[in-house]
Amino acid sequence: MSVPAHVAIIMDGNGRWAAQRGLPRIKGHKAGVRAVERILEAASEAGLQHLSLYAFSTENWKRPAGEVMALMALLRIYLRVFLPSLRQKRIRFHHLGSREGIPPGVLADMDTLAEATRNHEGLCFHLAVNYGSRLELAQAARRCVEDGLSPEAVDEAALNDRLWTAGVPDVDLLIRTSGEHRISNFMLWQAAYAEFHLTDCLWPDFGPAELRAALDDYATRDRRFGGL
Repeated sequence: MSVPAHVAIIMDGNGRWAAQRGLPRIKGHKAGVRAVERILEAASEAGLQHLSLYAFSTENWKRPAGEVMALMALLRIYLRVFLPSLRQKRIRFHHLGSREGIPPGVLADMDTLAEATRNHEGLCFHLAVNYGSRLELAQAARRCVEDGLSPEAVDEAALNDRLWTAGVPDVDLLIRTSGEHRISNFMLWQAAYAEFHLTDCLWPDFGPAELRAALDDYATRDRRFGGL
Protein backbone atom coordinates (compact mmCIF):
# COMPACT_ATOMS: atom_id res chain seq x y z
CA MET A 1 0.00 0.00 0.00
CA SER A 2 1.21 3.50 -0.84
CA VAL A 3 2.10 5.36 2.38
CA PRO A 4 2.28 9.17 2.32
CA ALA A 5 5.58 10.63 3.43
CA HIS A 6 3.98 13.74 4.94
CA VAL A 7 0.56 13.85 6.58
CA ALA A 8 -0.84 17.12 7.93
CA ILE A 9 -3.89 17.29 10.18
CA ILE A 10 -6.14 20.23 11.01
CA MET A 11 -7.25 19.15 14.48
CA ASP A 12 -10.77 20.51 14.87
CA GLY A 13 -13.65 19.82 17.23
CA ASN A 14 -12.26 20.05 20.76
CA GLY A 15 -14.79 22.69 21.78
CA ARG A 16 -17.75 20.85 20.29
CA TRP A 17 -16.61 17.60 21.91
CA ALA A 18 -16.64 19.31 25.30
CA ALA A 19 -19.97 21.05 24.66
CA GLN A 20 -21.64 17.75 23.75
CA ARG A 21 -20.64 16.47 27.20
CA GLY A 22 -21.50 19.60 29.13
CA LEU A 23 -17.82 20.20 29.91
CA PRO A 24 -15.72 23.40 29.79
CA ARG A 25 -13.75 23.93 26.58
CA ILE A 26 -10.42 23.26 28.30
CA LYS A 27 -11.56 19.68 28.94
CA GLY A 28 -11.97 19.29 25.20
CA HIS A 29 -8.45 20.61 24.64
CA LYS A 30 -7.09 18.12 27.19
CA ALA A 31 -8.89 15.29 25.41
CA GLY A 32 -7.43 16.62 22.15
CA VAL A 33 -3.89 16.33 23.51
CA ARG A 34 -4.52 12.70 24.43
CA ALA A 35 -5.57 12.18 20.80
CA VAL A 36 -2.24 13.68 19.72
CA GLU A 37 -0.41 11.07 21.79
CA ARG A 38 -2.40 8.25 20.16
CA ILE A 39 -1.86 9.58 16.64
CA LEU A 40 1.87 10.10 17.13
CA GLU A 41 2.26 6.45 18.03
CA ALA A 42 -0.01 5.27 15.21
CA ALA A 43 1.75 7.49 12.63
CA SER A 44 5.13 6.20 13.71
CA GLU A 45 3.98 2.59 13.44
CA ALA A 46 2.45 3.27 10.01
CA GLY A 47 5.83 4.37 8.68
CA LEU A 48 5.11 8.06 8.08
CA GLN A 49 8.17 10.28 7.76
CA HIS A 50 6.50 13.59 8.68
CA LEU A 51 3.38 14.45 10.67
CA SER A 52 2.27 18.09 10.96
CA LEU A 53 -0.46 18.96 13.46
CA TYR A 54 -2.21 22.35 13.45
CA ALA A 55 -2.43 23.20 17.14
CA PHE A 56 -2.64 27.00 17.39
CA SER A 57 -2.99 29.48 14.56
CA THR A 58 -1.94 33.11 14.36
CA GLU A 59 -5.68 33.93 14.47
CA ASN A 60 -6.20 31.97 17.70
CA TRP A 61 -4.74 34.84 19.73
CA LYS A 62 -8.14 36.51 19.23
CA ARG A 63 -9.82 33.93 21.44
CA PRO A 64 -10.79 34.93 25.00
CA ALA A 65 -7.66 35.70 27.03
CA GLY A 66 -8.51 33.09 29.66
CA GLU A 67 -8.77 30.34 27.06
CA VAL A 68 -5.48 31.37 25.43
CA MET A 69 -3.70 31.35 28.80
CA ALA A 70 -5.14 27.92 29.59
CA LEU A 71 -4.04 26.58 26.20
CA MET A 72 -0.48 27.86 26.68
CA ALA A 73 -0.33 26.32 30.17
CA LEU A 74 -1.67 23.02 28.82
CA LEU A 75 0.88 23.11 26.01
CA ARG A 76 3.74 23.53 28.47
CA ILE A 77 2.56 20.57 30.52
CA TYR A 78 2.33 18.25 27.56
CA LEU A 79 5.55 19.37 25.92
CA ARG A 80 7.26 17.94 28.99
CA VAL A 81 5.06 14.83 29.12
CA PHE A 82 5.78 14.03 25.45
CA LEU A 83 9.53 13.54 25.91
CA PRO A 84 9.58 9.91 27.20
CA SER A 85 7.32 8.66 24.41
CA LEU A 86 9.24 10.59 21.75
CA ARG A 87 12.46 9.05 23.02
CA GLN A 88 10.96 5.56 23.02
CA LYS A 89 9.66 5.91 19.46
CA ARG A 90 12.73 7.90 18.26
CA ILE A 91 10.42 10.71 17.09
CA ARG A 92 11.89 14.15 16.36
CA PHE A 93 10.09 17.31 17.42
CA HIS A 94 9.98 20.52 15.38
CA HIS A 95 8.08 23.74 16.09
CA LEU A 96 6.34 25.01 12.99
CA GLY A 97 5.35 28.67 13.07
CA SER A 98 6.40 32.14 14.14
CA ARG A 99 8.25 32.50 17.43
CA GLU A 100 7.10 36.10 17.82
CA GLY A 101 4.48 36.53 20.52
CA ILE A 102 4.76 33.04 22.00
CA PRO A 103 5.32 33.17 25.80
CA PRO A 104 9.02 32.67 26.65
CA GLY A 105 8.29 29.61 28.76
CA VAL A 106 6.53 27.87 25.89
CA LEU A 107 9.39 28.72 23.53
CA ALA A 108 11.91 27.35 26.02
CA ASP A 109 9.98 24.10 26.39
CA MET A 110 9.70 23.65 22.62
CA ASP A 111 13.40 24.39 22.16
CA THR A 112 14.28 21.86 24.89
CA LEU A 113 12.14 19.18 23.25
CA ALA A 114 13.61 19.89 19.82
CA GLU A 115 17.16 19.69 21.14
CA ALA A 116 16.49 16.50 23.12
CA THR A 117 15.12 14.72 20.03
CA ARG A 118 17.16 16.26 17.19
CA ASN A 119 19.19 13.09 16.58
CA HIS A 120 16.17 10.80 16.47
CA GLU A 121 15.90 9.01 13.15
CA GLY A 122 12.16 8.23 13.18
CA LEU A 123 9.03 10.21 12.42
CA CYS A 124 9.41 14.00 12.46
CA PHE A 125 6.59 15.61 14.46
CA HIS A 126 5.91 19.20 13.36
CA LEU A 127 3.72 21.02 15.87
CA ALA A 128 2.19 24.15 14.34
CA VAL A 129 1.95 26.75 17.09
CA ASN A 130 1.40 30.39 16.14
CA TYR A 131 1.23 29.24 12.54
CA GLY A 132 -0.37 31.11 9.66
CA SER A 133 0.42 30.23 6.07
CA ARG A 134 -0.04 33.76 4.73
CA LEU A 135 2.40 35.10 7.33
CA GLU A 136 4.83 32.31 6.46
CA LEU A 137 4.72 33.23 2.77
CA ALA A 138 5.05 36.95 3.49
CA GLN A 139 8.09 36.34 5.69
CA ALA A 140 9.66 34.10 3.04
CA ALA A 141 9.24 36.86 0.45
CA ARG A 142 10.71 39.41 2.88
CA ARG A 143 13.71 37.16 3.46
CA CYS A 144 14.32 37.00 -0.27
CA VAL A 145 14.59 40.80 -0.26
CA GLU A 146 16.74 40.84 2.88
CA ASP A 147 19.06 38.24 1.33
CA GLY A 148 19.59 40.51 -1.65
CA LEU A 149 18.02 38.30 -4.31
CA SER A 150 17.33 39.91 -7.65
CA PRO A 151 13.72 39.75 -8.92
CA GLU A 152 14.78 37.11 -11.45
CA ALA A 153 16.16 34.92 -8.65
CA VAL A 154 12.90 34.89 -6.66
CA ASP A 155 11.44 31.63 -7.88
CA GLU A 156 9.61 28.71 -6.26
CA ALA A 157 12.83 27.20 -4.94
CA ALA A 158 13.91 30.49 -3.35
CA LEU A 159 10.61 30.85 -1.53
CA ASN A 160 10.48 27.18 -0.55
CA ASP A 161 13.93 27.42 1.03
CA ARG A 162 12.74 30.29 3.24
CA LEU A 163 9.53 28.74 4.55
CA TRP A 164 9.26 27.38 8.10
CA THR A 165 9.08 23.95 6.44
CA ALA A 166 12.36 24.33 4.52
CA GLY A 167 13.82 20.90 3.90
CA VAL A 168 10.51 19.13 4.59
CA PRO A 169 8.67 17.39 1.72
CA ASP A 170 5.34 18.80 0.59
CA VAL A 171 2.16 17.50 2.20
CA ASP A 172 0.85 14.32 0.57
CA LEU A 173 -2.30 13.92 2.64
CA LEU A 174 -4.22 16.66 4.47
CA ILE A 175 -6.80 15.52 7.01
CA ARG A 176 -9.43 17.74 8.62
CA THR A 177 -11.64 16.53 11.44
CA SER A 178 -15.09 17.61 12.71
CA GLY A 179 -16.84 17.88 9.35
CA GLU A 180 -15.43 21.26 8.33
CA HIS A 181 -14.44 21.77 4.69
CA ARG A 182 -11.90 24.59 4.78
CA ILE A 183 -8.11 24.84 4.93
CA SER A 184 -8.00 27.64 7.55
CA ASN A 185 -4.73 29.25 6.43
CA PHE A 186 -2.78 26.02 6.91
CA MET A 187 -0.04 24.82 4.56
CA LEU A 188 -1.31 26.83 1.57
CA TRP A 189 2.00 26.35 -0.26
CA GLN A 190 2.93 22.89 0.99
CA ALA A 191 -0.50 21.37 0.31
CA ALA A 192 -0.73 22.57 -3.30
CA TYR A 193 -1.01 18.98 -4.54
CA ALA A 194 -2.12 17.25 -1.37
CA GLU A 195 -4.94 14.73 -1.29
CA PHE A 196 -7.72 15.73 1.14
CA HIS A 197 -9.49 13.47 3.61
CA LEU A 198 -12.42 15.03 5.47
CA THR A 199 -14.10 13.31 8.40
CA ASP A 200 -16.99 14.17 10.73
CA CYS A 201 -15.05 12.68 13.63
CA LEU A 202 -14.24 15.27 16.31
CA TRP A 203 -10.52 15.48 17.04
CA PRO A 204 -10.64 14.03 20.60
CA ASP A 205 -12.29 10.90 19.13
CA PHE A 206 -9.78 10.58 16.29
CA GLY A 207 -7.63 7.52 16.85
CA PRO A 208 -5.54 4.87 15.08
CA ALA A 209 -8.60 3.42 13.28
CA GLU A 210 -9.51 6.83 11.86
CA LEU A 211 -5.92 7.43 10.77
CA ARG A 212 -5.83 4.03 9.09
CA ALA A 213 -9.07 4.85 7.25
CA ALA A 214 -7.50 8.07 5.98
CA LEU A 215 -4.36 6.24 4.86
CA ASP A 216 -6.46 3.58 3.12
CA ASP A 217 -8.40 6.35 1.36
CA TYR A 218 -5.14 7.96 0.26
CA ALA A 219 -3.91 4.66 -1.16
CA THR A 220 -6.84 4.60 -3.59
CA ARG A 221 -6.09 8.03 -5.07
CA ASP A 222 -4.57 8.47 -8.53
CA ARG A 223 -2.23 11.40 -7.92
CA ARG A 224 -1.75 13.57 -11.02
CA PHE A 225 0.09 16.56 -9.52
CA GLY A 226 -1.79 19.13 -11.56
CA GLY A 227 -3.02 16.89 -14.35
CA LEU A 228 -6.72 17.03 -15.21
